[in-house]
Amino acid sequence: MSATHPSPEGTAGTLREVLDAVGRGEFPAPDGSVGVVPQHAHRDAGVLSFTAHSVVFTDEDPQWVYGQLRAVDSDALAASMNPRFLTALMDRTGRSHDTIDLLALAAPLPGAPPLALTPLDGSGHDRVARAYRHRDDVRVWAADGGLLVVGRGVGGRLEAAVEVAEGARERGLGRALATAARHLVDEPVWAQLAPGNARSVRAFLAAGYQVVGSEALLSAAGRGQCQGS
Repeated sequence: MSATHPSPEGTAGTLREVLDAVGRGEFPAPDGSVGVVPQHAHRDAGVLSFTAHSVVFTDEDPQWVYGQLRAVDSDALAASMNPRFLTALMDRTGRSHDTIDLLALAAPLPGAPPLALTPLDGSGHDRVARAYRHRDDVRVWAADGGLLVVGRGVGGRLEAAVEVAEGARERGLGRALATAARHLVDEPVWAQLAPGNARSVRAFLAAGYQVVGSEALLSAAGRGQCQGS
């Protein structure tokens, strides 16, 4: 067991308030603590990790959460993302988990998107079907060789996801679609990016998104995780 345990000094506010503050550039104090806040909705539970501060969003008893964190044999700052803790949380809640994502964030931009987009109803496309399982108020646009999806996900935040057809890769389309999302919103837009998907990470960073933390999303039974690209 780690000699230094995660401090239970709580994160103030709701999950949505935490995310909105980060969207304004106001991060939780880097004090080594772990906060536990209720889920925003039944669909999503999990862990947010910022610099020296984690937020577990779950409807489970906070004392159970802190007990599990204390039992993890790791550095205290890493305990909330440790596989043993995430497995305990999945077992407790009956949820599933795919990967730990980078969380990136960008401010809205004025004017029209940098490429032609056609609104779609999204029917019949796997990427969009997954988005509807994980997001509300989903909107979909098609470009020549790609798709852009924007909807409200974890904590009610706006999330963008893109998909580029294999034959349209290496032409900057992913970056253009990620940039287009910023022109289509009037509040900060988030992206969940698998760290190993280097092309996607490069595209969103090139489109002006900044990495603000990481996230382990635990989905209710029967839902697969949907990533930014």
